[in-house]
Amino acid sequence: MKIKKKLVSRSGRFDGEPGQDVAAFSESVSFDWRLWRQDILGSIAHAGMLARIGVLNATEHEAIISGLERIGTEIDRGQFEWKKELEDVHMNIEAALTARVPAGAKLHTARSRNDQVALDMRMWVRDEILALTHELHDLQRALVELGQNHSDVIIPGYTHLQRAQPVFFAHHLLAYVEMLDRDLGRFHDAFARTNVCPLGSGAIAGSTLNLDRAYVAEQLGFVDEKGSAQLTQNSMDAVSDRDFVIEFCASSALLAVHLSRLSEDVILWASAEFQFIKIADAYTTGSSLMPQKKNPDIAELTRGKSGRVIGNLMALLTLLKGLPMTYNRDLQEDKERIFDTADTVRACVRLMAAMMRHTVPVSDNCLRAASDPSLLATDLADYLVRQGLPFRHAHHAVGLAVALAEKSGKSLDQLTIKEYQSIEKLFGPDVLEIFNLKKAMTLRKMTGAPSPTEVKKQLQRWLKRLKSSS
Repeated sequence: MKIKKKLVSRSGRFDGEPGQDVAAFSESVSFDWRLWRQDILGSIAHAGMLARIGVLNATEHEAIISGLERIGTEIDRGQFEWKKELEDVHMNIEAALTARVPAGAKLHTARSRNDQVALDMRMWVRDEILALTHELHDLQRALVELGQNHSDVIIPGYTHLQRAQPVFFAHHLLAYVEMLDRDLGRFHDAFARTNVCPLGSGAIAGSTLNLDRAYVAEQLGFVDEKGSAQLTQNSMDAVSDRDFVIEFCASSALLAVHLSRLSEDVILWASAEFQFIKIADAYTTGSSLMPQKKNPDIAELTRGKSGRVIGNLMALLTLLKGLPMTYNRDLQEDKERIFDTADTVRACVRLMAAMMRHTVPVSDNCLRAASDPSLLATDLADYLVRQGLPFRHAHHAVGLAVALAEKSGKSLDQLTIKEYQSIEKLFGPDVLEIFNLKKAMTLRKMTGAPSPTEVKKQLQRWLKRLKSSS
């Protein structure tokens, strides 16, 4: 009986190929083709290692490398034919290589698709983290630049969506810069756990051949800060681990939540009720019916897309929760979820940065809203505290002043000294000076507070940090 030389996805254990319905149900090349670049790089490194341990001679090694590079060029140019009957990206590339280079049949020595896909996925996630890091820095830069260009604009800060205390517009934007910095920290941490090489783990139990796993890891950049190879330490865990996928999606989900919160602020600020900002026409859309409409669709879509990113995380957690050791075909379902997550958050980050660069505050409207005397009610309580009154008593006294003002149809700064002193004798002749907004802002001097000096310091700190990261 002759052994077929044609590369097929099933071993000699089977009499034939799977039925068409099974093949259609189980194929993954329609989406995992995106791993082609990582798959080729991994194969090149694996071939180099096989040459080092004598499985490939120099001629075979050279032919395999040349063949893989040609296939990579064809894929990059859109000239490669992906065949669903070959199931996945790995078999498509290997089949094409073997058809052109006979020695290609040796390439899969000491390698399983289990550790091959684990390698490809780690490399792909690693690349996405690096790209997303640059895009997040750019969004931070856009927010800082917007704050820097309008550093004197004051807006009301809100709690419970009710006016609370005055803050600088830049201070509000910097709150999101801080959030994004925590996101960057999470992706940085995830990178360290992703950057571990699983190749050499085989299907489940490694190989009887004397593989040089460290060489492969070094060739593919799986090294620590000192250049030492980072290798998985358990072959069973290596092929079944998708923690790094979960971590990426979890970090992305929290990033999406932060982007959604920023979007909500932008949507509110751009509304006719607020009119705190204007977004350039290029980053808004109109209505098919109402000609006056100018909708903040970028912000709305970003807010909406956070749901699918969170959903992808839930899908992956559910996927993994009941899997026994080690590799199970269920894991094929991880790719569409992480691909969608990466595509979604990266697009949202890029568009958010562009939109913020085409947004300006309407300073007069912002100042008008921030000049509401009730925003300085807490400052009024602090005034009494400085006179020696316990804060709870001061809080109560200011509450009485607010009630009196409402009953009298006045604002707090329109109450007379006599009216204030009828509530609390510690209110002095200088009490109305509390309602000087510019002076009130200068008093918020502590680290992290929105005084002009502190906001300027924070803007400069971030400009310096972001310049070093560009």
